Amino acid sequence: MTDYIYSIEAKNVNKIFNRKNNKVNALENFNINIKKGSIHGLLGPNGAGKSTFINILGGLVKKNTGTISICGINIDKNQKLAKFKIGIVPQELNIDPFFTPCELLELQAGLYGISKQNRKTEEILNNVGLLEQKNSYARTLSGGMRRRLLVAKALVHDPEMLILDEPTAGVDVELRSALWNYIIDINNKGTTVCLTTHYLEEAEKLCENITIIDKGQVIKDDTKLNLLNIISTKTVSFDLETIKELPNELFQFNPKIEKNKLTLSYDKSKISLNKIINILNSNNINFLEMNTYESNLENVFTKLISSNGNN
Repeated sequence: MTDYIYSIEAKNVNKIFNRKNNKVNALENFNINIKKGSIHGLLGPNGAGKSTFINILGGLVKKNTGTISICGINIDKNQKLAKFKIGIVPQELNIDPFFTPCELLELQAGLYGISKQNRKTEEILNNVGLLEQKNSYARTLSGGMRRRLLVAKALVHDPEMLILDEPTAGVDVELRSALWNYIIDINNKGTTVCLTTHYLEEAEKLCENITIIDKGQVIKDDTKLNLLNIISTKTVSFDLETIKELPNELFQFNPKIEKNKLTLSYDKSKISLNKIINILNSNNINFLEMNTYESNLENVFTKLISSNGNN
């Protein structure tokens, strides 16, 4: 593979659409670096600019200004080679219903100029769990199978980077988990992965680094761990043996009691859980079980988007 640090490097990218005499800034001074070998999440509400950026990478939309490199190749200087470096899995199920998976992959490989002896059609179909359906018409496949077929099509030319636009949209929980495992496997073999998703659990499960965009601009770009630490509030619940009058020291933690369960909230950056447990013990408040809950990526995403002017 080419010697480069970032699979995607975009600097000050702008894209303006003219619609009914109105100018829409789909991307505004957009900057992103996607590290080689990583799984990178691109998150944002509808209309944030995610699909516009992906379409620019795929050559379907032309940017107005800025520079973009794909796997070290400047797309303005060598668009053909840059496009060969990536495989894009679109959100739409754009599959010809009258072709079989085998025929579709063979056709795709031919479009990329891959010789017959170098094609890996059956290997790829096996990897995405479609080998048994290789000779079935695409119209007979389930929605989940068609989604996997899109992934297979994007892999025929062995790209250095895979871009997944809502890869598990409309897919059941079991298949979603299988696709997650396959994405991790592809990444472990050296392929950089960038995914957009509305399932924030998906981003939290898969991504090492996450870029959150809104209104065409990057509002946060960081590691998943750092993003999760943005909200430092933590919740702890105790199943009490008996309910007693709460000591004054606990009221700083916004206590709530429902049946025999005491729930407290605290700032993990300032207060340790041991301090709360010590307060309970010193006041002879015994508990049978304790559970803690931390903020997830959905909480962080909601906070950042809300603070950017979206409610």
